[in-house]
Amino acid sequence: MIMESNVPLQPYNSFGIVARAQQLVRIATEADVAALLADPQWAEQRTFVLGGGSNIVLTGDVKPLVLKVEIKGRRLVEETSRAWIVEAGAGENWSETVQWMVENGYPGLENLALIPGTVGGAPVQNIGAYGIELQDRFESLDAIDLETGLSFTLDAAQCAFGYRDSVFKHVAGGPNGFGLAGRALITRVRFRLPKPWKAVVGYLDLERKMEETGNFTPDARDIFDWVCAIRRAKLPDWRVLGNAGSFFKNPTVTPEQCADIIARDPKIVHYPMDDGSIKLAAGWLIDACGWKGKSVGNAGVYERQALVLVNRGGAANPVTGGEVMTLAKAIQTSVYERFGIRLEPEPVVV
Repeated sequence: MIMESNVPLQPYNSFGIVARAQQLVRIATEADVAALLADPQWAEQRTFVLGGGSNIVLTGDVKPLVLKVEIKGRRLVEETSRAWIVEAGAGENWSETVQWMVENGYPGLENLALIPGTVGGAPVQNIGAYGIELQDRFESLDAIDLETGLSFTLDAAQCAFGYRDSVFKHVAGGPNGFGLAGRALITRVRFRLPKPWKAVVGYLDLERKMEETGNFTPDARDIFDWVCAIRRAKLPDWRVLGNAGSFFKNPTVTPEQCADIIARDPKIVHYPMDDGSIKLAAGWLIDACGWKGKSVGNAGVYERQALVLVNRGGAANPVTGGEVMTLAKAIQTSVYERFGIRLEPEPVVV
């Protein structure tokens, strides 16, 4: 267990926001957590779990003890006639782990290539892209209760996955009842990768790739490469232009609400859902309100994708968390005034 003081957090958040942790401990093993909780100096300290920092907005220095999760390791746990069960440490880089699985013959997560962050953050957000969500390939995870020090395992049902949502984003006793926000530290995640493997290519951009290449029977590596190319063309590399990926969730409305919006804005991008609701493209709503390319201070809306807010100040004059949230709230107000829809941010605001 390595404890550090006054630690700059700019390298540890993909927005590149300048902030500091008063105290930060690097968690490389489950034993590090046990040692921390056994130390009277830290046992009662408030904590903040930090993975890849790809889904947070820091609005100031972090006073709680920062637990920087760096647990490594990847392995095939089990192989049956129906699936591969693969495990990865919570501190492993997500996209590198997806690539490792594809290269080692464990396909199934290739549609989620190049998503920034760590393995441990993936179930918190229930990440999804190009026709796949994490819950579709999830087996179980291990975590440690930061209040009791006890280890526990959760399956998919216990994680209460929803659209960019899970039990880890809700506090206990909140409107959703049981919650683990601020209480659980995820240590390892296991994935169920189905056999026989089937390509998921129903997403429009992937259909276009098949047309462009003439490859209508892609393998997992083809899809991995296509998804990486699509994401690089659409989204900024956070290492070059700081960002937290998609900043707002795509809202869902009733068919009646959608029909009302279509009557006023026939070009609105929308998708019918299995439950009968209609999902609207948040990026389209933001663009329709004229925000693409606009800025508030050093926080801006990306020119190629209105759903992404970016750090226009770079490393020399970086955006502040306050600027990001001022821009986000202005966008929310514009969308609500025009469409009557409240956009919900994806990142955690700290």
